[in-house]
Amino acid sequence: MRELFAKILYETDEKHDLVLVSLINSDGSAPRKTGSQMLVGENGLILGTIGGGAVELRSIERAQELIKSRQSAIQHFELNTNAPDNIGMICGGNVTVFFQFISAGDSTWQNLCRKALERLDQQKGSWFVQDLEGGAPGLLNGEMKSLCGACPESEKPAGSSPFVCGKKFLMPLPVPERVLIFGAGHIAAALVPLLKTVGFRSWVYDNRAEFTTAERFPQAEKIITKDYTQISDVLTITDQDYVVIMTNGHTHDFEVEVQVLRGPFAYLGVIGSKRKTAAVNARLREQGIPDAVTAKVHTPIGTAIKAVTPEEIAVSIAGELILTRAERRENLQKPEVSAQEYDRIVGYRI
Repeated sequence: MRELFAKILYETDEKHDLVLVSLINSDGSAPRKTGSQMLVGENGLILGTIGGGAVELRSIERAQELIKSRQSAIQHFELNTNAPDNIGMICGGNVTVFFQFISAGDSTWQNLCRKALERLDQQKGSWFVQDLEGGAPGLLNGEMKSLCGACPESEKPAGSSPFVCGKKFLMPLPVPERVLIFGAGHIAAALVPLLKTVGFRSWVYDNRAEFTTAERFPQAEKIITKDYTQISDVLTITDQDYVVIMTNGHTHDFEVEVQVLRGPFAYLGVIGSKRKTAAVNARLREQGIPDAVTAKVHTPIGTAIKAVTPEEIAVSIAGELILTRAERRENLQKPEVSAQEYDRIVGYRI
């Protein structure tokens, strides 16, 4: 979302008209989920994707038409071969797309983008609100109180998924999940920039000052040089944190793992073989760590893709983190939006 708001701000400053294209509903086997967005200008796609293929192509063409007419609109796409208006995709689902026209130099949009970027920089959660009738957007804080723009305060939803409420589409701007990486070796150097591209914040912790440098980890949010036995002196691990352990030795891995297992975490992965895992688990029992707790550890870390190089291992770790994040988000209670509400919106032309 940071790139999207920054791009809207830049393009409107340059006096370019835009259309923000958002999936406000996605049912069945659709290429992307509700909340996917892309930005389109007079010459075509600028940033983002709503899934590619015919839906995206038609949506880009539609957005370009709307830039010329300076209008917003809602359109429904059937991705089924039996549908009378099928567009050549056989996914079996359907999507509803909202096209919001953004006028060049629009001060409301510019102010909102600046505020949204400020909130993201401060690691503060927000909700981006679009008016499905084409009106001015708004921004709410995590407690659903208005920050800027034209949006009424709202009740706080039970979940954190994009949803339609009346004639508004609410998109969460959550604080990216934090990954605590213990060990600043080759895999960490490959992992940190990769995690940034998929929406994680990385903190790197190592006991070697020559490894914990800004030059080595320019994309890391924070770099810590400290003995592995003193983690609690410099940071607090919460139930929202993802922990990756891959230090420069089995002894250090164990020192970190014992400390992490005594508190909350969202994910804990430890590098190493199955043989190492069995030996470590035996030592953890001696330290009073129950088997039910050690069973939560992902080890050997990463998805099974037969990774060998540091770069490949980084991909496997990132994949497991993405999966864990998605599963955690799906398990959150989502706000109920009735089928009748979507039916009312589908086909409604602004």
